[in-house]
Amino acid sequence: MCGISGIVSKSNQVINRSDIVSITDVIAHRGPDASGYFIEDNLALGHRRLSIIDLSENAHQPLIYDNDYVLVFNGEIYNYIEIKKELVDKGYSFKTHTDSEVLIAAYIEWGFDCLPRFNGMWSFALYDKKKNLLFCSRDRFGIKPFYFADLGNKWVFGSEISQLLTAGLKPKANMQVLADYLILGMEEHRDDCFFQGVNKLKASHYLVYDLHSHQITTHRYYDLKDNIDYHNITEKDALDAFIEMFSSSINLRLRSDVKVGTCLSGGLDSSYVASIASELYHKSNEGKFTAITAQSSDINNDETAFAEIVSKTKGLDWKVVTPSNEDFINGLKEVIKVQEEPFGSPSIFMQYYVMQEAARLGCKVMLDGQGGDETLFGYERYYPAYISGLPTFDKLPAFINSGNNSRLTKKQLLQYMFYFSNPKIRESVTRKRFSFLNKDLLSIADFGTYKTNADAYRNPFQLQKLEITQTQLPHLLKYEDRNSMHHAVEARLPFLDYRLVELSLSLPIQFKINKGWTKYILRKAVEKELPKEISWRKNKFGFEAPENIWLADKESFYKEIKSSAILAPYLNKDLKGINNRTLWRLFNIAIWEKTYNVGTN
Repeated sequence: MCGISGIVSKSNQVINRSDIVSITDVIAHRGPDASGYFIEDNLALGHRRLSIIDLSENAHQPLIYDNDYVLVFNGEIYNYIEIKKELVDKGYSFKTHTDSEVLIAAYIEWGFDCLPRFNGMWSFALYDKKKNLLFCSRDRFGIKPFYFADLGNKWVFGSEISQLLTAGLKPKANMQVLADYLILGMEEHRDDCFFQGVNKLKASHYLVYDLHSHQITTHRYYDLKDNIDYHNITEKDALDAFIEMFSSSINLRLRSDVKVGTCLSGGLDSSYVASIASELYHKSNEGKFTAITAQSSDINNDETAFAEIVSKTKGLDWKVVTPSNEDFINGLKEVIKVQEEPFGSPSIFMQYYVMQEAARLGCKVMLDGQGGDETLFGYERYYPAYISGLPTFDKLPAFINSGNNSRLTKKQLLQYMFYFSNPKIRESVTRKRFSFLNKDLLSIADFGTYKTNADAYRNPFQLQKLEITQTQLPHLLKYEDRNSMHHAVEARLPFLDYRLVELSLSLPIQFKINKGWTKYILRKAVEKELPKEISWRKNKFGFEAPENIWLADKESFYKEIKSSAILAPYLNKDLKGINNRTLWRLFNIAIWEKTYNVGTN
C-alpha cells in the first residue's frame, strides 16, 4: 500500500526533478518507508512506499523490469502467489517477492487482459517503453484512488487531490458536486470532484495515455453481472458457498509480512470478519488477534457491549478508543484536511481514531467490514425493493415481518416504501427541507438521481449494483482510504472480494432478506461462530459518532457557515431549526473552503 504520482509534459519537455518530488512529498504519509522517482523524456513517476509484502529494498518503487517497463503501484494483488506460479511455468523469473513485479510480468504476458486475473485493490501506472504508453488502472470497486487533471502544458495524476493542487491546479469549487452533496446528500457518484478540474479514473476501468500523441483512451474491463447459476441454489448450498468464499477472501487478505488487525464495531459485518480472521490468523501466528473499537460517548448509539461479546467469545486482543467532544473540536480541521473534500457526517472521525490507534499499536494492515451492507441488503431502505418484488399474497406477511425484525416501526416502514419509490415526492420533501437556500443552488442539484434510484428499486440486483458503483459504496471507500493512509495503515476489505460480491448479488432475494431479517445468509453464517446477541440483533450503528453531543454548540457552527464566501450567496434565511446532518454539511463546506482556500471563480 503506497502513494503514486506522475507528470506528463504535453510539450514533450523533460520534467524537472523538483516537480515530481514536490507532488510526491505531499503524500509522504501514505508511504513513510521509502521514496523513489523515475524521469525519462517527457514522463516523471513518483512513489511513496508503505512496506507490507517483501520489506527489502529490492521491492522499492518505481520498479523497473527488464529495462522496458516501469511501475508505480498502490494496493495489493492478493492472489499474486498463484499468478506468479503460472508465470514461472511460462518461463518468467523474478528478483523480488512482491506482487508489484508479478503485475508487470502479467502485463507482459497478457497485456491489458491481465486485469481480470487480479484479485485485489489497486491503482497503478505502468510505463511501457516499447509502446511509448502509460497504462493506468483502478480496481473493480474503486477501493484505491486515482485522480488526474489536465493543467494545459502537463497532465498530472496522483493518489490524492492535494498533489494536483501542488502541481498548480487552482482550488475552485465545483458547484454541481457541492450542490449534490449539500442538498441530495450524495458524494462520489460522479467522475469529477468538489475541486473543479479534478477527475477520477472510474472503478473497473483502465486508461491508456499515448506519450507521443497525448491521446487518452479509457476502457472498462469489468462489469458486475447477475450469475444465474446461483438463482436456484438451496439455502444449505448458498450458506456453504458463502462461508467457503468468505474464508478464502480472509485468507488472501491475511497475506502480509507485517502485523494485521481488524476494526470491530460490534455489528454483523465487522464481527464476522474478526471471528473468521482470528481463527485463520492463529493457524500461522502466535498471540491474540488485535481488534479495535471506537466507543461512542452517547449511550444511544454505542455498540461497545456487542464488540465486547465478540472479543470475549473469540479471545481477541481488544482495544477501545473513546473520542471525546474535545478530541472532535481539536481534530476538526485536521480530519477535514485529511479527507480533502466535504464528507457525510462526523462518524468519519470515529474511523479516523481507530486507524490512529492501529498505527500506535503497530498494525500496518487492518481488516474492515466495508461492503457487507451493500452486497447483502443491510440497510432498511432496501425493504421497499424486497417487498415490491414479492408475489402479491406474500407482500403483507413480508411487511409485518420487516417491521418486527428491524428497528423500523410499521409506520416508518410504510414511509420508506412510499418515499424511496416516488422521486417527485422525494424531491418535494427535499426542496422543502432546504427552503433556507435560494433557488439558484437548488436549481443546480441533480434531482434526476432520485428517479434513477427509484427505477432501480424495481430490480434488487440493479439497486445493489447502483449502490455499489455510484450512490453508496464509493464515498465510504474514499473515507476509508483517507483515514487509514493518513496513519500509514493499509485497510483491507474482505466483503469486497469480487468473487464474494458476485455471489452475494446473485443469490435469491430470500437469502438476503428473509422474514424481515436483513443479511439473512450472513446471519446464518455468524450464528455458527457467535452468540445470538450478535447474529440476530436488529439494530445497527457502525462507528457512529455522538452527533447530539458533538454538534450541540450550534452557534459556533452557524458562525462558521455564515462566514463562508461560497455559501453566502445562497443562504436566504436564518439557519436555526435545520437538522444535525444538514448543519454538518454546511459547516464542512465552510471549513473545507478555508482549509484549501477554495474560490468560486
